[in-house]
Amino acid sequence: MGRYRLTVNGTGREVEADGDTPLLWILRDGLRLTGTKYGCGVGVCGACTVLEAGREIRSCQVPIQAAKGRRFTTIEGLSRDGSHPCQKAWLEEDVAQCGYCQPGMILAAAALLARTRTPTDAEVDAVFGEHVCRCGTYPRIRRAVRRASERGSGKRGSEKNEVPRTSMSGAAR
Repeated sequence: MGRYRLTVNGTGREVEADGDTPLLWILRDGLRLTGTKYGCGVGVCGACTVLEAGREIRSCQVPIQAAKGRRFTTIEGLSRDGSHPCQKAWLEEDVAQCGYCQPGMILAAAALLARTRTPTDAEVDAVFGEHVCRCGTYPRIRRAVRRASERGSGKRGSEKNEVPRTSMSGAAR
């Protein structure tokens, strides 16, 4: 057992755990941030996605000893009231069905839009082709990303870009 300091959603936290305990379990069980989900346990489904310095990482693949001193954002920290453009767009486009994968998807969208102001469909497909949504809401996800891109933080243009209602290439259905 060791003691590890990290910052989660802007708050410094100290946890006691075995060094090889995945960050996912620290977040869910230790810090009670249950928006981060366990999916596959091997980093391929995206349900456990959190952000570090604006980029998405799979928390099931990061042992707490490697997370020491780092800063992470979970879905609970994206916005206090659900007002982040991606969260709003997800609701407006009615993306979630079961909702299990959606926290990771929303964080992936936020990371994408942080680095690419107006992503192409191919860029959106590339990101979400590495996330599994068993309900198959990929066309809605693409529309939500486009909507969030248009809305942004008030700095982006207001022109409407229609997103085709087709399935995303390379994505699991």
